[in-house]
Amino acid sequence: MTRIEVINCEDDPRVEVFRDVRDRDLRGRDGIFMAESEMVVRRLLRTPAAVHSLLLCPERRARMRDVLDGLPPEIPIYEAPIELMESIAGFHIHRGVLAAGRRPLESHVVIDRLFDCLPTEGNGRVLAASGINNVDNMGGLFRTAAALSVCGVLLGDRCCDPLYRKAIRVSMGHVLSVPWAVHDPLIEGLQEFRSRGWTLVAAETGVDALPVAQWNPPPRMVLVVGAEGPGLTQDVLDLCDQRIEIPMAKGVPSLNVVVAAGILLAHGPIGSINPR
Repeated sequence: MTRIEVINCEDDPRVEVFRDVRDRDLRGRDGIFMAESEMVVRRLLRTPAAVHSLLLCPERRARMRDVLDGLPPEIPIYEAPIELMESIAGFHIHRGVLAAGRRPLESHVVIDRLFDCLPTEGNGRVLAASGINNVDNMGGLFRTAAALSVCGVLLGDRCCDPLYRKAIRVSMGHVLSVPWAVHDPLIEGLQEFRSRGWTLVAAETGVDALPVAQWNPPPRMVLVVGAEGPGLTQDVLDLCDQRIEIPMAKGVPSLNVVVAAGILLAHGPIGSINPR
């Protein structure tokens, strides 16, 4: 049976990592990220080495006993009434579940590590993103990647942190399961994929773009998406082997990047996720 430490005081130093969550989201934490909701935290608990500590209300702690009892004893599990949890964290916690996770080292989210997670032959799909600085879109891209069996995600120029609390929540925790890497500038990472035989496909409109209905997706492809508005830079477009567009009604210049990625990935070959 896992040992539970009961918290009765807002100033208890044992839960310092959970204090003023929103403010720390903005200022950043030293090697820690924050996850919330039962579903997301259950995904995090599949990798106990990534778990720093847990803060749960009594009802959720009881519901999660099946996964908590198997955790190593060195992972602290704190229990507090939800009102006290909210006072500590500084925001309304609807589901009574918070977890502090250990951020991967920078050396663990480099492109070479990502290649270790990818299939060396057969079908495969990677999603590459440029300039995605909206946390909702970042989380949505990871959720879409997981749903459509994308093998990995490559993040480049000006992308926001995929381990931001809201990005993790929007992804339904899939940021914690889909392999990803950061490579800036993105174009260098794309060149490395191309040198290894992957086909680069740009999601972008233009006179030389092929409508998605006429597209025959390559078996091993990197789909490159950019932020709404600026889109992809010209050097990235010039490097890509194909440019694919989604025809839209007159007066509607673009789709949300998550929606566009989902439509295009649904046309591609099915890969298989190989979690870290």
